[in-house]
Amino acid sequence: MKIFQLSFPWQTQDPFLFCVYHLDHYPKGNGALGPADSLEGRPLGNDFIGKDGWRMYHGTSIPGFPAHPHRGFETITIANKGFCDHSDSLGAAGRFGEGDVQWMTAGRGVQHSEMFPLLHTDRENTLELFQIWLNLPQKSKLVPPHFKMLWHEEIPIAKLQGATIKVIAGNYNDYNALPPAPDSWAADLDNDVAIWNIHIHANQSVKLPKAKHGTLRTIYFYEGNTLRIMDETVMPNHGIEADASKPMTIKAIAKDAYLLVLQGRPINEPVEKYGPFVMNTQKELEQAMDEFRLTQFGGWPWRYPDHVHDAERGRFAQYPDGNIIEK
Repeated sequence: MKIFQLSFPWQTQDPFLFCVYHLDHYPKGNGALGPADSLEGRPLGNDFIGKDGWRMYHGTSIPGFPAHPHRGFETITIANKGFCDHSDSLGAAGRFGEGDVQWMTAGRGVQHSEMFPLLHTDRENTLELFQIWLNLPQKSKLVPPHFKMLWHEEIPIAKLQGATIKVIAGNYNDYNALPPAPDSWAADLDNDVAIWNIHIHANQSVKLPKAKHGTLRTIYFYEGNTLRIMDETVMPNHGIEADASKPMTIKAIAKDAYLLVLQGRPINEPVEKYGPFVMNTQKELEQAMDEFRLTQFGGWPWRYPDHVHDAERGRFAQYPDGNIIEK
């Protein structure tokens, strides 16, 4: 077992490429989905400083990440608190939050924007969100892009004595996650991919089962007091590279504890990364950049790069075929 302090973004193991935890205590909204507070003194367009407990990221009037491309991997976005407005070059769009998960396969190339609309004008707008990048094997790098929503009402939650486990991918004992995107590394059960968001009550324990041979498991302790794992004490803002071949009991000391667990069989292929492109070779990266310059991965069908939906709109998903799901 290896314990390490979390950086920004969090350190990951194959098949995961990237994991970032966003916790922003946004102020009241201004009625136009941005913050009512002044933006003076912020490096707008690249605001990651965390002034007053929140960040605009690459947004200039609404926080978030305006249109940008991806190729060669998947994004899994878990919106525990607050909301995310999605728009992409396929014509897909949506608003999700309060526990929903979006699973997007970038495949051969897609542009998308992820904005954080401040819907509440009468109270603060807290955002708690994870974005996880899951790699694709070489055979799937150029599959067609795919957009999928996992609505929180449908995601299995294991309610145990002293803990709950939200099963976003894979399975926990008899609780099986909703199907992932069809070309995902997680779609093959032999790859033993699991994503669990765990809440352990104060002075209670949870047991993680052993995984398949060769599976890598990382545990992220992002909120609480301390954990007790075997004979080790783990402080918040630390990760654990666990031995997934053995069961593990985790106890929350004094206060409730919140964990994210990522596990999977490694892809074990070369990884070449350049910003939003993840391929196997430098030549493939150059081809990806050339193609994006030429095609813009289908272009941007929305009026603004930081497109957001109407303030009155509820949770919904609009798929590339025009089908719309309202929640």
